[in-house]
Amino acid sequence: MSFAASRVFKGCRALLAPAKSSAATTTTTASKPKATKTAAAKQKPNLAKPLKPKGILKVTPISPALRDFLGVSESSRTDAVKNIWTYIKHHNLQNPADKKEIFCDEKLKTIFDGKEKVGFLEIGKLLSRHFVKTG
Repeated sequence: MSFAASRVFKGCRALLAPAKSSAATTTTTASKPKATKTAAAKQKPNLAKPLKPKGILKVTPISPALRDFLGVSESSRTDAVKNIWTYIKHHNLQNPADKKEIFCDEKLKTIFDGKEKVGFLEIGKLLSRHFVKTG
């Protein structure tokens, strides 16, 4: 081991130690005791309820303009953005010189406040008004 390597890793033996051979790993796994019935009985089955989607994964009602664009009455934010990006890619609406910029056609203008160009970071902000808040 060189002086430079020891200075970089500050003598960390775990990082600088040679790799263990496969024979050493098979002997260590074979020497481990097997699980007993009592250990299996102590583990409780997971009886938790399935988690409801929250935040951007939660399905919520959407505005009529976004409903016409997506073709569904409810959507999660992630699904909406995913479908919009699919539409953008399919219709080749990204600026070839600057991929961060999207040229809006008539269909996109209905959901992006009639803008001609939209930055990809603006999409989330412009879509937020299309999701109806539910209590």
